[in-house]
Amino acid sequence: QVQLVESGGGLVQAGGSLRLSCAASGRTFSNYAMGWFRQAPGKEREFVAAISRSGGNTDYADSVKGRFTISRDNAKNTVYLQMNSLKPEGTAVYSCAATASISPTYTASYPQRYTYWGQGTQVTVSS
Repeated sequence: QVQLVESGGGLVQAGGSLRLSCAASGRTFSNYAMGWFRQAPGKEREFVAAISRSGGNTDYADSVKGRFTISRDNAKNTVYLQMNSLKPEGTAVYSCAATASISPTYTASYPQRYTYWGQGTQVTVSS
């Protein structure tokens, strides 16, 4: 079992920045590829960003490329999502997810690929 706890959400004005954190516990963090997803009210869960277990490979949704950065610190068992130039359409509950990976370069953008999920943290972007 892997437990994931997100933090760092809040209310921010359009154009502002937030950094989300996801702390993992329970298993060897460096064995897991990680992802961030978001879900707005009435909408389906949406891929945001993913990072391989080594941290050397990343993937982003087109809607956030150039504005968001995913990173991880395996010594701290934490994955981060730096969000800059936030837009009102970014208002959603952001959740992190983990999937065991043999390959050090594997990333996944489909939620079905992930086994463990956090409870999420609310991000609200005001216009």
